[in-house]
Amino acid sequence: MAKHDKTDIGISTILNPVPVVMVSCAGKDPESPEQRPNIITVAWTGTINSEPPMLSVSIRRSRHSYKLIMDTGEFVVNLVSKSLCKPCDLCGVKSGADIDKFEACGLTAVKARDLQYAYAIKEAPVSISCKVRDVTALGSHDMFIADITAVTADSYLLDDNGRLCLDKANLVAYNHGEYFLLGQKLGFFGYSVASEEVMRKRMGK
Repeated sequence: MAKHDKTDIGISTILNPVPVVMVSCAGKDPESPEQRPNIITVAWTGTINSEPPMLSVSIRRSRHSYKLIMDTGEFVVNLVSKSLCKPCDLCGVKSGADIDKFEACGLTAVKARDLQYAYAIKEAPVSISCKVRDVTALGSHDMFIADITAVTADSYLLDDNGRLCLDKANLVAYNHGEYFLLGQKLGFFGYSVASEEVMRKRMGK
């Protein structure tokens, strides 16, 4: 069989790789076990608009975090670094109804920037504060469409000019049930038409 001969593998959610993120939230009474700060692992998330900045996450209605987000209309998308990969996985297989995930993972809950109820993960390299604009029922999941209201990042990710360098964050991606560390830089937006001078500056060649 030739390399690019095609085989029908059936209909499934095969789009890969995707970002894996830790979505943190809390209820209106964070002191109670049912509404304490919680983390859910989400692979079905993405940017959906630039002006205003918006993103979406899709969550099953049976999940503990679903109820918290529906109640407050807030959540935080925390990017996952290599050091957070194992905690990220744990937050995907355990329920916040049964355990305190922040405590179980040794993570620190901090009030999220520009939100009233949700908490961010202090150890995450980047945390994105979100306010729900709309919820769409899709079938197995509901999609939360949200406005991005604030973004915080670890200071070590900024260069001398204040530019965010996410390549320093050792980010993790999710590919068909497995976690992978982002690796070799192959190019940048527009590199296919870039001049040799720009290529030298951006790629070191």
